[in-house]
Amino acid sequence: MKSMLVIGGDYLGTITKKLGGEGFKEVIHVNGRNKTMIRREIPKKVDLILVLTDSINHNLSGVIKRRAQEQGIPIYFSKRSWSSIYEKIHGKQTACKKK
Repeated sequence: MKSMLVIGGDYLGTITKKLGGEGFKEVIHVNGRNKTMIRREIPKKVDLILVLTDSINHNLSGVIKRRAQEQGIPIYFSKRSWSSIYEKIHGKQTACKKK
């Protein structure tokens, strides 16, 4: 079962359904605007993280990137549009990985 943590975007709309069609059975969404989100941990069951750059606290995106790299979880940064998301998750862009 593939699961994805989506950070950013106030409302995902049909993105959740489209991600399900791409094989992600569980999509966890965090809007990413609130500063208190910085203290939240990445759930253990997450296989991939997608950060929607259109609407996210800049500090949070840095914290999430660092935590994902520490845990070896692939992380992608994308605009909220489905075409951008699709391009990222299908390997046309590389994920930020632990060095």
